[in-house]
Amino acid sequence: MPSGIARICNDARAAKARSCVLHSVEHCTGRAAAAAPARTHGRLAAGLLPIVLLGACATPPQPAAQGEWISGRLLIRIDAHDDRAAQAVNAAFELGGDDRAGELRLSSPLGTRLAQAHWTPLEARLVTPQGEQRYADLADLSRAQFGEALPLRALPDWLRGRPWPGAPSRPLASAGFEQLGWTVDTSRAGRIDAQRPGPPEIRLRALLDDPR
Repeated sequence: MPSGIARICNDARAAKARSCVLHSVEHCTGRAAAAAPARTHGRLAAGLLPIVLLGACATPPQPAAQGEWISGRLLIRIDAHDDRAAQAVNAAFELGGDDRAGELRLSSPLGTRLAQAHWTPLEARLVTPQGEQRYADLADLSRAQFGEALPLRALPDWLRGRPWPGAPSRPLASAGFEQLGWTVDTSRAGRIDAQRPGPPEIRLRALLDDPR
């Protein structure tokens, strides 16, 4: 069973599916609902109010990291390996800062905050609806969440289409580079494709809102 952030993302996708079904039912029965007594709408509004308030409470404003922000959609897939099931993350993201200090926010298709990672030279913190967890660094954070050390420190540079200066890299014949055992393809504007051979094989794809 997926754990940590992957499980939260799976729950968010299920919530989106339930929302789509609800929208379809409401659309198909809209004409009948229009003829219902006004008290029916009152009960419906009263029932939805706590849900709306809960959604508002789930995404409180957070202090922004300094520097330029990058946003878009992030997809991470980790193949099944040994006794671990395959894991997947598919979420909207906002990233601010650099490899030393920054913040990564993940949100569901409905806009609900799924997870928020903060890091400094001293520690890394992960905030989810289940609470806050602290780690020595980003590598420890990703190992705890996915069972693998993902290149989170390199991500701010990779998303800008360049190697992370903290480790050796080698340019590819086509656009992109190899670094930290990953092949990073930057040949398509607004899209970063990174892959690490297994086991387990890991694929990371970012679709940027602003492909500068």
